[in-house]
Amino acid sequence: MTKDGVQLLMPIILINPNLVVQSNDPLTTGVVYMPIALAYAGASLRAAGHDIKVIDAYAQNPRKVRKESKFWIFGLTPQEVVEEIPKDSRVVVIYAINLTNHLSTIAILKHVRQVFPSITIIILENTQAVTAYALKQVASEFYNEKADYILTGEAESRISLLVEALKKNDLKAIASMEGVGNKDFYNPPVSVIENLDALSLPAWDLFPLENYWSLGFAHGPLSSERYLPLLTSRGCPYPCRFCVVPATNNQRWRSRTAMNVVDEMEHWVKCWNVKEFHIEDLDPTISDDRIREICHEIIRRQLKIIWKIAAGTKVETIRNEETIVLMAQAGCRYISISPETGSARILKLMKKPFNLDHSIKLIKCMNKNNIRSQACFVLGFPGETHEDRRMTLRLVRNLTRQGVDEIALFIITPVPGSSIAEEFSGYQSLSELNFTPSWRKDYKVLVRFRMKVYIYFICWKSIFHSFKIARQISNFMRRRFETKMEMVPYRAFMLRHWASKV
Repeated sequence: MTKDGVQLLMPIILINPNLVVQSNDPLTTGVVYMPIALAYAGASLRAAGHDIKVIDAYAQNPRKVRKESKFWIFGLTPQEVVEEIPKDSRVVVIYAINLTNHLSTIAILKHVRQVFPSITIIILENTQAVTAYALKQVASEFYNEKADYILTGEAESRISLLVEALKKNDLKAIASMEGVGNKDFYNPPVSVIENLDALSLPAWDLFPLENYWSLGFAHGPLSSERYLPLLTSRGCPYPCRFCVVPATNNQRWRSRTAMNVVDEMEHWVKCWNVKEFHIEDLDPTISDDRIREICHEIIRRQLKIIWKIAAGTKVETIRNEETIVLMAQAGCRYISISPETGSARILKLMKKPFNLDHSIKLIKCMNKNNIRSQACFVLGFPGETHEDRRMTLRLVRNLTRQGVDEIALFIITPVPGSSIAEEFSGYQSLSELNFTPSWRKDYKVLVRFRMKVYIYFICWKSIFHSFKIARQISNFMRRRFETKMEMVPYRAFMLRHWASKV
């Protein structure tokens, strides 16, 4: 029974919100992430015997745009989302996929509540992305719009338990569930899924994959017609102060076995002829032995695939050049690492260790073995000075000389759940908490420096590795992207083009 005394009926509605782009910067905002955690939740519910309906507010019409203040919102309108919800539905799960999409998440929540005043609405946390946010910190925003529950921590087992308790109207059981909260209580998640191999594969058959593939861009550099994201591990053991992950994972890391990971790869190859995989783990290489086992298994099965570490990894966890060589032999073509800053003082404030000598050694090895490399940096950490930024510029020059293929610079934003979140003020909406925070008082200084670094990087790359510039231009023209720097201008152009029609 539900709270209104009506028998709970299926299907359970899972909603992925719209893509929200800050109109003054479609280069840094507007990154498309496939909703892998929602696909896992759907698979878990289906395995428990529930009927599932997915409404992907973005991907069902990704070229449709509406403008709201400083944002472009891509996909279905909230009214169109609500029209797809069957009238007898009793549970709607809205996925809080990314902080920048919060505007859409709230808009969908409002419309669902207006049309379905008695429906149970659950907001689902994304625990496996640095672009997400800790729902506990912003729960009042959802409750103010009359969401019933937030579901935090890993969802796979908890969501089925919550749905079963709702069916029975067992409010006492719900009030004791870890990871569940409402306006009256919150129980933090304590346990994690130790046996990740036991999970059902993500329910991608419920999503409009062809629409994602037709875009021609993704989070990772897309060089094939079809791709899928993978989560081969969960969590991260590091305490970086600008990151939400310590709050959503309690600095715990767990992994799937090599056999299980390659089984999934082979499944999607056979099922949909997918030949490219983007690893979206927070830190996939924590276990060097496991990465080597994955490589050996891919080679043993003779899988002709490409895989890319799109979301980054801790470079020190890749033990040596032998691992890089093996990864290349197994089809790895892209690795993102995160030096973050050239200042040892700021690294210490961030609680972010970085081994420059080790990273240079591995970047050189990646160059020799046809693996493209990315180095990510953050600007504007509390206490950063102009001299600290000059150190970052010098580090970029050093890494460029050594052969790093691309850089990415992000301006620090106070992600709810990060330990520095309370040190900032001045923003009006959570969707403004992206990597182009134009509300910051020092934004103009930081964005000018960011542009300066990009210009210097291109100049230095033209001097040290001119052939790479020519290759990147060719890749851009052919739309077979080996780096994000080749893909991002194309993505920004297409987003602007679609937005210009409004």
